Amino acid sequence: MNFLAHIYLSNDEDFIKIGNFMADGIRGNDYQQFPPDIQKGILLHRAIDTFTDAHEIFRKSKHRLHEKYGHYSGVIIDVFYDHFLAKNWTRYSKTPLEEFVGSFYHILQDNFELLTSKVQKLLPYMTTQNWLVSYRTVPGIQRILGQMDMRSKHTSNMQYSVKELEEYYDEFEKEFTLFFEELRTFVQHKTAIL
Repeated sequence: MNFLAHIYLSNDEDFIKIGNFMADGIRGNDYQQFPPDIQKGILLHRAIDTFTDAHEIFRKSKHRLHEKYGHYSGVIIDVFYDHFLAKNWTRYSKTPLEEFVGSFYHILQDNFELLTSKVQKLLPYMTTQNWLVSYRTVPGIQRILGQMDMRSKHTSNMQYSVKELEEYYDEFEKEFTLFFEELRTFVQHKTAIL
């Protein structure tokens, strides 16, 4: 799952949201340098990623892209799934997407000193371009994937995967919907023991 899903799955806990959001840049036991709830967010992020990568529905979605995009196919599906979460947001939250995202940006700004340097550098771009809301549209997804392609070590051509998104749109959306229900259940159990 990509940024929006990780934030959404943090149960409206500010520090857990922060940890869940920035976990990708924190290696091994380095998470222990953060406050306890940020640590929980980092551990929750890792659990979500492990559950996602092993799940047969996610793997089915990923397989559809693997021949053309190789190991980037998982990253692309993470973004596609965030698109479907944003597109169908009212199914999952009573808070409008713009309000939810705006609140999250404020949480990051209010706790700027707790963020990793990578996230501190990323934050101005993320907020001015409103990445999380832009997930709602296919052009928004294409722009995000293009930016990710520029930051990757090798040319991935991720932005061109919107062709497959449009071609298999209904299949991807059904797979996301089934998968996300199972993921939400998993997260409820996981957060109870963190």
